[in-house]
Amino acid sequence: MPAHRTARERARAELTTAIKDEARTQLADKGAAGLSLRAVARELEMVSSAIYRYFPSRDELLTALILDAYTALGDALAEAIAAVGDGPFVERWRAAAHALRDWARAHPHEYALLYGTPVPGYRAPTDTVGPAGRIPGAFLRIAHEAWRADALADPGGPLPTETLQPETLQPETLQAQTGRVIDVLELPGMPAELVLATIDAWTQLFGAVALEINGQFVGSFDPADDYFVRAVERQTRLVGLS
Repeated sequence: MPAHRTARERARAELTTAIKDEARTQLADKGAAGLSLRAVARELEMVSSAIYRYFPSRDELLTALILDAYTALGDALAEAIAAVGDGPFVERWRAAAHALRDWARAHPHEYALLYGTPVPGYRAPTDTVGPAGRIPGAFLRIAHEAWRADALADPGGPLPTETLQPETLQPETLQAQTGRVIDVLELPGMPAELVLATIDAWTQLFGAVALEINGQFVGSFDPADDYFVRAVERQTRLVGLS
């Protein structure tokens, strides 16, 4: 490849990074709904028409930020799990859970972009699905590997059907949804009840993190370190890892 072409590509990559960095600053100041390509261009001293050569629309810039955030969070979980190595599966869950909290606290506005209020008028394209799946997939794979190693206690136990209103219980729907999760994340043979117990634990994890970074624990469990440790232990028991 000619040298001048390499230099041009390098300059483009550097400006693309600068655009996304300024967009993240806007996320912190105005939220995702207030993100503006023109405002980003103004802060970077670009003519407004030039920025459209990098990101043709606000939604494309949002998608780039979302993909970057999913990738960064997914990498953080993968690194935390890898650091445990062949250690106990319960330690892998703990490491991933604390890595998720640490990342969210360090990047609250990007976390909110992923899991907060939907941006009006924005619809995420299908190419965000794979990166998004890495996050719950990290926890589901821990449970799946523990199951394959016969290292699980009874995960949660089946939900007693007598506690549900018959008209609201749709086992066929749940079975189909669980099957899709198993297929998409490639978790062959994973019992449906284990998938559901892991999703229950995952939603509890995300709920605790969201409440903390949104300031809902101020005046109660603040700082939330001890509460979070307890919550993670409850999650591991729900899955059957403890």
